[in-house]
Amino acid sequence: MKARSPSSSIRTTRSKRSKRGAAPEDRPLWTKAAVLRELQSLADPRVRTKMEYFGVRVPHAHGISAPVLHALAKRIGKRHSLALELWTTAIHEARILAALIGESERVTSAEMERWARDFDSWDVVDAACCYLYAYAKPAWSKVASWSGRREEFVKRAAFSLAAYLSYKDKTAPDAKFVRFLRVIEREAYDDRNFVKKAVNWALRNVGKRNLRLNREATRAAEKIRRQGSRSARWIAADALRELRSAGVQARLWREARARQ
Repeated sequence: MKARSPSSSIRTTRSKRSKRGAAPEDRPLWTKAAVLRELQSLADPRVRTKMEYFGVRVPHAHGISAPVLHALAKRIGKRHSLALELWTTAIHEARILAALIGESERVTSAEMERWARDFDSWDVVDAACCYLYAYAKPAWSKVASWSGRREEFVKRAAFSLAAYLSYKDKTAPDAKFVRFLRVIEREAYDDRNFVKKAVNWALRNVGKRNLRLNREATRAAEKIRRQGSRSARWIAADALRELRSAGVQARLWREARARQ
């Protein structure tokens, strides 16, 4: 019979681990100062140079790619109070990180308004809408109120948020999206680049939610095309091309049959 190793009889215990897999004592203490030092260490002049090419023109930025920021957010975890602190720094990447680590269930209407006043680039807007606001309780009320605002990036936020809600909000009734199509029609005149692209994006996403909304969005796009402005013609033509495409139609019919 093979003898047991002396060490095999020693009782071992596992330390309590967090849901993310790291022992609490092993997790770094992420203060605002620690995060800002980390962001500084991740700065990449090549990324900073490319930002303007992609339409991101902000005064305070390090130049950190999205995958790197997402990896850092995963290391930090969800920490809403830290997100609020990072937002106040006015550093571009700190604000994107704030959107990634914020907690949707803790977002208030007042917080959304405070952040909206600081919106100055499409990527910060879209990060906030995608990762934080689309699951927040005030989301639909902000879609309604921001869509009528004059500020370019606040207005973009309304349509960016609607675009994300089109596939993230699984329980919203079709009627809510049909009503928003009237807002899309109303705002299709705005030819500012980051607004018209978001209006187009929201129109396409609403029309890809299901067959009924595809028909409603197609009718809305036809109305927009008849408005005649350069912005409206572009929004309508681009949306109709996708909404009527064979791929979109096949998927929507397949999903409709599966629900029967």
